[in-house]
Amino acid sequence: MKIEKVEIKRLHLPLKEAFVASIGQQTKRDFLLVSVHSEGEVGYGESVAMPTPFYNEETTETVLYMLETFLIPILLNNPIESPEDVARLFAPIRRNQMAKAALEGAVWDLYAKQKGISLAHALGGTRKEIEVGVSVGIEKSVEEVVHKVEGFVADGYKKIKVKIKPGFDIALIEGLRKRFGDSLPLMADANSAYSLDQLDLIKELDNYNLIMIEQPLAHDDIVDHARLQHQMKTPICLDESIHTYEDARRAIELGSCKIINIKVGRVGGLTESKKLHDLCLAHDVPVWCGGMFESGVGRAHNIAITSLANFTIPGDTATSSRYWEQDIVTPGVEFAKPGILAVPEGPGIGYEINWDVVKSLQVMEKSYEQTNVTT
Repeated sequence: MKIEKVEIKRLHLPLKEAFVASIGQQTKRDFLLVSVHSEGEVGYGESVAMPTPFYNEETTETVLYMLETFLIPILLNNPIESPEDVARLFAPIRRNQMAKAALEGAVWDLYAKQKGISLAHALGGTRKEIEVGVSVGIEKSVEEVVHKVEGFVADGYKKIKVKIKPGFDIALIEGLRKRFGDSLPLMADANSAYSLDQLDLIKELDNYNLIMIEQPLAHDDIVDHARLQHQMKTPICLDESIHTYEDARRAIELGSCKIINIKVGRVGGLTESKKLHDLCLAHDVPVWCGGMFESGVGRAHNIAITSLANFTIPGDTATSSRYWEQDIVTPGVEFAKPGILAVPEGPGIGYEINWDVVKSLQVMEKSYEQTNVTT
């Protein structure tokens, strides 16, 4: 596989409504659509970095810089036999996981198309359908969250994740349990909003039969999470703390969590996601696929990785219509049946790009070939 050309389009995709978490508010996706070309086929990937460095250190601008300055030149000037080679070539560059994932994901799509197989099959996935959940942001009142959850339950979502922060936590979970009972598959995501100084408050969540509490403590911590997990019956799930296979290995050995959220962009791509999946499977640690407000391209990558065996908890890959008036893929990512997405069986990601929509959202376009890059 010789990559002949790489294209980047920067898009601004407006959300239907603002989404609020403890780390801030989001009203649109500012992201990069990456295309890689080889022998008449094109593979697509997507950067999930945000415009601001509040989830992790990367931003849309830093991803663009890393792609232009380092990653694209490496890709264009080195022959590769398989997508795993991309992760190996990028390994000397520290972190910048979302930049790596955007380009590596496009190569995975290209590879699957050249082989005439689905991306899910190329990754080793076996499921034909996946169950999905939905994430609900912080609202002005408990009642507003309850009202939104009513709609999502009616839609058939298999798991409800609610964002929490100090002052908007216990009353919220209590209100949801009062309305829906213990049968509602419910989890809370703190996005690192708490510390061990609030241990008694966090431990109150043990009373509400939650599937998990996601990333309650610092974004770069696994030690305090181990202390917390040892004092709680509710599983702790790590998100922001896990960037690599080694992060996951250490967290599992320390007992820092009982569940891990695998976000393809956060861990550096599909190759690393597979390695994390296999590690967790070997240690009986269930995993699920978190969402980063992806367009249909990123959602397709999430669906493909979720087809692997140890993704036993519904992920956050909600339908396109949950967030967008119109997605950049056709058809949009929508339910095959309530709460269930079909895993595409066509070559690669299994979706076509809607270029009319892309053009309407595009704010920048660049193209790179061997003649216009340097190593």
